[in-house]
Amino acid sequence: MEHSTEVLYNRTMVYCSPEHRFGSDALLLARFCEPKRAQKAADLCSGCGIVALEWHDRGHRGPCMGLELQPEGSALLSAAVQEQDIGHIEPVCADLRAFRQGEGSFDVCACNPPYFTDGPQSQNAAHALARHENTCTLDDVCQCAFRLLKDGGRFALCHRPERLAEVLAVLRANRLEPKRLAFVKNKADGAPWLFLVEAQKNRKTGLRVEPDVLISAGAALYGR
Repeated sequence: MEHSTEVLYNRTMVYCSPEHRFGSDALLLARFCEPKRAQKAADLCSGCGIVALEWHDRGHRGPCMGLELQPEGSALLSAAVQEQDIGHIEPVCADLRAFRQGEGSFDVCACNPPYFTDGPQSQNAAHALARHENTCTLDDVCQCAFRLLKDGGRFALCHRPERLAEVLAVLRANRLEPKRLAFVKNKADGAPWLFLVEAQKNRKTGLRVEPDVLISAGAALYGR
């Protein structure tokens, strides 16, 4: 398998390809919802596995699943964990819409989902699947997270600000109550280009809006 190699903090290697790469949104998501060291976690729509690998890089050592539909993306994560002997991360190539393994046992789930429901699509099938809700809708993601999480377990995702109202509504419709919200900006006085939200399974209402996350435009890696 041909792949390029990148280094995160000179510790954990992440394998990417032109079709399966990552951006600053995935890194921000991983840092927004870090599991505790021994908690059981899942990276949904994992792509090359950047969220799971970033968690590992930052000290997570509990069971961790990287769930990805596309075999090529899952193979990149498999290569990374095998070549670095990372035994607690399990790459799983499966469709989250039908996935049932480990229901009710996860402490934390995260997802960097497809952002778009319409508009022009890439001629590259892998890019189109990653960016558009062709095989995985927002509701599909939330249903999977609800199935996998323990009662009170945390689910986090990143998304575009124009879909904020919809995201909050779909989370609540799936009994995932939004608890933390943060907007990501390039400038303090600019409009946000991303938001991060964390919800809890079967919990009461009460949303905390956190300070904006400021990131320079040049900091993006392998952007969508």
